[in-house]
Amino acid sequence: MTDLPGIVITGASGRMGQMLCATVAASEKARLVGAVERTGHPWIGRDLGEVSGGQPNGVIVTDDPLEAFAKAQAVIDFTAPSATVEFARIAAQARCVHVIGTTGFEKAHLDALEPCARHAVIVRAGNMSLGVNLLTQLTRKVAQALDADWDIEVIEAHHNKKVDAPSGTALMLGRAAAEGRGIALEENTESGRDGITGARKHGAIGFSAIRGGDIVGEHDVLFATAGERIVLRHIATDRAIFARGALKAALWGQDKKPGQYDMMDVLGL
Repeated sequence: MTDLPGIVITGASGRMGQMLCATVAASEKARLVGAVERTGHPWIGRDLGEVSGGQPNGVIVTDDPLEAFAKAQAVIDFTAPSATVEFARIAAQARCVHVIGTTGFEKAHLDALEPCARHAVIVRAGNMSLGVNLLTQLTRKVAQALDADWDIEVIEAHHNKKVDAPSGTALMLGRAAAEGRGIALEENTESGRDGITGARKHGAIGFSAIRGGDIVGEHDVLFATAGERIVLRHIATDRAIFARGALKAALWGQDKKPGQYDMMDVLGL
């Protein structure tokens, strides 16, 4: 059992953090060896199993990521961009595989990850599910087959607590569409429509975001032209799919060379 890769979960008290902890703890391929929370959090110093409403499991929640990462082979991180960058630096010191499911990154955050990937494996994806990554591949293929007379709109829906829009998955899908069409997404994006916006820009890739209730995640890629439409859709009903994907990525990265990877690499797509 002790030969199994040890995994630390950051942001352990959050909805995704708790799901990740439960998934790793139940796995026969990995061990849950650490849980990290921010300084001052009421879970600090307490047994993770107890504070999660279950039986004690011997994992004490800490606010010292370096101490936690030092005894692990991988870190799974679904937190916030600034926290993820700091965790990446520490994971690089500890030579841990760093699986990143965090979204909402800006260019400065992504630039800060590059030096970390020279020393450790980073697997970063806007979505860890197999279905979404297949949808991404399909989106790229369809966009490649259709010309700019087909409007492309990425429509996403999430729960009312999500703080970033468009979602990381929506951006991943938009990027795939842009790659298929051979254009730069940043220069051909249309989103945040309100008021008198004028006609849609020809060839642009649009984004629409819905927030409400407890929606786990729904993504449509709409291709529309005069007289016909194509809709590619993925609906997630359980966060466990993201946790299982993240665990798969953490295990996959154990024998890989330092560098930045994504779920396409993990899944061999």
